[in-house]
Amino acid sequence: MSAVKLVVLVTAADLATQALDLLKDFEVVFAGKTPDEDSLVSLCRQHQPVAIIVRYGRIPARVMDASKALRVISKHGSGTDTIDKEAAKARGIAVCAAVGANADAVAEHAWALILACAKSVVTLDARMRAGHWDKALHKSMELHGKTLGVVGLGQIGRRVASIGVAMGMQVVAHDPFANDPPAGVTMLPLAELLSRSNVLSLNCPLTDDNHHLVNGKTLAAMPRGSILVNTGRGGLVDDDAVREALASGQLRAAGLDAFVPEPLTGEHAWRNVPNTVLSPHIGGVSEDAYVNMGVGAARNILAALELQRA
Repeated sequence: MSAVKLVVLVTAADLATQALDLLKDFEVVFAGKTPDEDSLVSLCRQHQPVAIIVRYGRIPARVMDASKALRVISKHGSGTDTIDKEAAKARGIAVCAAVGANADAVAEHAWALILACAKSVVTLDARMRAGHWDKALHKSMELHGKTLGVVGLGQIGRRVASIGVAMGMQVVAHDPFANDPPAGVTMLPLAELLSRSNVLSLNCPLTDDNHHLVNGKTLAAMPRGSILVNTGRGGLVDDDAVREALASGQLRAAGLDAFVPEPLTGEHAWRNVPNTVLSPHIGGVSEDAYVNMGVGAARNILAALELQRA
């Protein structure tokens, strides 16, 4: 009689083949597309997973308590804000992240949003399709020589900053935990960074300390006509303040890949806001990142379980 395999629950409908190969000794159970909390509780009660790979949905204490076998929660990506880490710690459950697995993808997407905002790509495309030719009317924002402010100098922020240097921008950064910026990047206090940033890129995790980092006061401190790009977390910005800054011209444009709440569907406050480029939190979603995040999440599970056995 073959031994019963331990279960890994994936909070999604799929996982990269390379990751599944690493988990071949486990039974992998898929929760389906964007599962809700009740379905995750039900699946945990039914299958008693030893590990959860978190792609979609939140993992509060209630989900953890539904599996007495649960020993590790592994994020399919770098941000662990959807996992109740205090609850996990209290239960002796390891929490891991695939740090850096999607850094290139997110940094590239941040720059796609920066360029789309500076060059009015979406607006001009729509005008062309409506039969207009705005060559005599339109002036884009040239980035060379402008100041790029990067908040968060982890693996994503470092890439965003280095691209800015290559673009000929003056690049400044703020990160209380970083002290080795890439070549050409100057570290500044947050207030000074904001006062100089023609383009502000948010590349930091969401914490209690930086909730609504971008608000009415901080937006007013930025040069008029600046660009805001957020590929971090929706809670980093005060949405109402950003919309007011867009309406007044304090912000030229905003490129947003993260929101509160998520997902944004149907009627929502951003739907008809001009001078915005919106994407559904897919900065880290590329063909390569999909594999990297899956493999990273699987390896973290194997390492955590091995460490706990030692």
